[in-house]
This record gives sequence, structure tokens and C-alpha cells, in this order.
Amino acid sequence: MTMEPFSILIADDEPNIREALHEALAGEGYWVATASSGRQTLSQLEARRFQLVLLDLVLGDMDGMEILKAVKEKWPRTEVVVITAYGTIETAVEALREGAYDYMTKPINLKRLRSYVQKICRAKRLEDENIRLREELSRERQYRNIVGCSDALMEVLDLIDQVAPTDVPVLILGETGTGKELVARAIHQRSFRSSGPFISLNCGALPPDLFESELFGYEKGAFTGAHNRKPGRYEMAHGGTLFLDEIAEMAASSQVDFLRLLEEGVVHRLGSTRPLEVDVRVLAATNKDLEALCRQGQFREDLYYRLNVVSITLPPLRERKEDVPVLAVHFLEEFKEKYRRPELVFDPGVLEDLKAYSWPGNIRELRNAVERAAVLCRGNKITRRFFPFLADVSGPPGPSSETVQEPAGYPAPWTLAQVEKAHIARALEFHGGHRRKTAKSLGISERDLYYKIKRYGISA
Repeated sequence: MTMEPFSILIADDEPNIREALHEALAGEGYWVATASSGRQTLSQLEARRFQLVLLDLVLGDMDGMEILKAVKEKWPRTEVVVITAYGTIETAVEALREGAYDYMTKPINLKRLRSYVQKICRAKRLEDENIRLREELSRERQYRNIVGCSDALMEVLDLIDQVAPTDVPVLILGETGTGKELVARAIHQRSFRSSGPFISLNCGALPPDLFESELFGYEKGAFTGAHNRKPGRYEMAHGGTLFLDEIAEMAASSQVDFLRLLEEGVVHRLGSTRPLEVDVRVLAATNKDLEALCRQGQFREDLYYRLNVVSITLPPLRERKEDVPVLAVHFLEEFKEKYRRPELVFDPGVLEDLKAYSWPGNIRELRNAVERAAVLCRGNKITRRFFPFLADVSGPPGPSSETVQEPAGYPAPWTLAQVEKAHIARALEFHGGHRRKTAKSLGISERDLYYKIKRYGISA
């Protein structure tokens, strides 16, 4: 994104000073305008936004202090540096009290002025960028924790708007860490079931026998250890929504029973013959290719079609890079409050560096990276050094990049798999081979990390 030139208004009643300051600053690439009177100064400010005003306190038609007060009242984000040949300590203190950024006296050293304005420009750029990103967070289209403004995300939100008021099953597809459960919750919150429960169950977290007892519930004495009656997740979701994550991990035997439950609309607790009528909307999610699993006989085709009435595919973070800065600021705001660090800001340039990274762990990895930086930063600016994985990032990597600078040791072309392998190896080294810490920093499960280590043949 091309930034507009930093805009400066020079307000001075002496033509030679106006011309000298204009020449000195315009030559540095700033957009510079001049005004010779108080009224002209205010007129210029009404016509366009200026980020800095160099204001002579002695103008012919108006008192400079009155102009300063008017500027800070109507344009509070415009900085004012007061300039005068008649400066006293009392005048300087009064100007600063009224909101002036600083105070300079004539004659002005142009070299010092250029350096001084450059510092103000950098500070304003950082402030404006943080304000812009915070404004993005409060957009009307924001869905609680679903943060972003990219076209890809807007398409997802449009689809949520369409399917939420209906009662059809929805299959949510996307890589690990893309926010599938957040989408499921958004669908529930926008449905007529929003006042009912939202119950989730991870199909890959339990073995088949425990999964069925969790899903269907059981009666007292149904099996060894069943000392009391327990309602299942499906029954608990009555009047609301049941979200089944990692649906591809559901065992074949459980798939048969679950399909029957969906078709009949009744649940049988384990150990009971009494059917219970339950009114539930089912949402499911997976990071696997269910159609391929159906062709391989690993997932029932009839269950797939029952769940896949409508599907929503979430784009990986590398395909919505414009959302990375917005997400990073969103997470930083969260951790500033959590760790009581209100002074934390991103150093200029860091957000663009984060945007250039491929994020194999998607939003979860970004969130963990920002939290780590917030915890380790001892000053007030989070710099590039708090993101060690950026060391080899010099361009936007990934399959969609047109200009990628390949780090030493990478064979051409630089594939996403090679980037992921190298990043996992660096993360393992950074955490001293500790897999749990490594998995947490990458935003993936230990099981996924183990699988990737084995898949890529990484020594750990």
C-alpha cells in the first residue's frame, strides 16, 4: 500500500522564512503548503488534513495562540510546532499547555529542522497506523473474534449471514488454526437457536468407545464405571447447536450410529432402549478432504452428504495477508490488557514483516507469536527480534508469491512444504527440542507436530 506524503503547513507572515522552510522540507519529499495569515491558515486546514503545522505565533491578523487553540480543538490529531522570534519561557509553557507538540525559536537551523520533522513524521506514521488498525477492528462486519477486512474473509461472512437463519447442517472446511470453531459459533449466534446451548465435541480427541458415550450419553450401569446416568453431548445441545470438530476422525462404527441419529432425530443413551426426541442443529468441521476419504472408504458417503448440505471453506492466513496486521494489533490489544502492558506498540515495519510470512499454523500461530512477543518485550516497542522465525523472511513466501528470495540451503523452487519443514526445524531448535513448547508456539497440537516431524524426517 502506497502511503501519502507527510503533509506540512507552514504559517508565517515573513515571505523569506516561508520560502526557506518550504524549500527545505519539500526537498525531503513532504507535501508542503504555506499560509501568510491566521485566516489563510485556518482556511488551508479546512480544505485538507495536515499532519503538522509550523505556526508563527505572531501573524498579522490573528494571535498565534488563538490559532493554536482552534487547531487543537477542531483537528486534535494535527501536531503544531510553535515558531517565533519573540519567545519567552512563559510563552513556551503556555503554548505547550494549549497542546503544542513543541516550541522552536528563530533563526531556524534548517538541518536541525529536517531531522526534527523526520522524527515527528515517524511518530505520526506509527500513531496513524495504530489508529487505522484499531478502527478496522470496530467495523460493522466484525464478528466478535472473527477479525479482518480482506475480500476472502468478507465472502465467508456473507455466507455465514445466508446460512445462519436456516437450520441446515453446515460443513466448515479449512486448515488447522483458521478459526473453524469461531465460524461455527458465529453461525449459532446468528441463528434462531442463539438462546440455546452451543455444545462442541472433538471427534479426534477420544477413542471410539468413549466417543460414543460422550455423544449419546449413558444410563447407570451401562458399562463398567458408569456409576451414574449421564446425558450425551447431542442431548445437551437440545434446542441449540452441536459442533463436531475433526469430523473426519470419527470411527467407522460411530459413523453408522451417528447417521442413524441424524436421520431419525432421536437419541438412545447407552444401556437404554427408550428413545429421546432431540432438536439439534449439527455443524461439523475438518481440515481433511472428506471427498477423498469417501473414495478411499474411510468415511461414509451417505454421512458426508448428510453433513455437507452447505459448506464454508476458510482461507488460510497466507491467502488473506491484508488481515495479518489487523489480527496482530487485535491480539496485541488483548495481551496488553492481560499482562497489564498498555504501553506496548509494534515498531514501524514489523507489521509488514509479519504480513510477508507464510503462517503455516495460520491465525493460531500468529496469536501465539504476538503473545510471546508481548511477554518477552521489556521496552514499549515490539521489534522484529521478538519474532525469530522472521530471520529468513525477505519477501512474501508461499506458492502465490511472484518474487521470492530463497534462503541458503533451499532448493528452487521454494515450496510451502519446504518452508514449513524449515520453520518447524527452527522452532524445535529455538525451544531446545521441547515438543510441547514447540507445538504451542506454532499453534498446532502435539499430535500434529509429531506427524509433521515424521512426515518431513526432522531430527528432534
